[in-house]
Amino acid sequence: MTSEFASTTPVEHKDRWQTPVEVFTALDLEFGFYLDAAADHQNALCARYLTEADDALAAEWESYGAIWCNPPYSAITPWVEKAAEQCRAQHQPVVMLLPADTSTGWFSLALTTADEIRFITDGRLSFINAGTGKPGKNGNSKGSMLVIWRPFIKPRGQFTTVSREALITAGAEYLQEVAA
Repeated sequence: MTSEFASTTPVEHKDRWQTPVEVFTALDLEFGFYLDAAADHQNALCARYLTEADDALAAEWESYGAIWCNPPYSAITPWVEKAAEQCRAQHQPVVMLLPADTSTGWFSLALTTADEIRFITDGRLSFINAGTGKPGKNGNSKGSMLVIWRPFIKPRGQFTTVSREALITAGAEYLQEVAA
């Protein structure tokens, strides 16, 4: 498997970075996620999730709500293809968190199949390291974007933005309300 992005992360943790919980929570409030399509037992963000052992690229993403996916960045193209397929098959939205890199083939593919490309502006996300459980020390090497497939809508490939701070704040506020 070839790497699409250079990384100094140990191989055993390279494709296991977790989305910051506040960011996921803000998006969960908007979409109502039922399934995390690319997770493991330590970093799953939904009660229902697919692990490497489930082989999400071969499995059906059976879901009764929106589908979340922060795929391994070492091979993004098959995940973009699967998300487009499963959005139609499951009749559910699929939201995928990806590096904001418009120079790749998978971005061109996403643009032709997705309804929305939402760039996260005003800073980079600090993903949670699978080995330490803490945010990465040096932050992320690239910005991030959300690719959103919606069923029953002809792919519009529309571009929108959301501020990193708005996501983090909305998620953190909700988590505080729930904890109180």
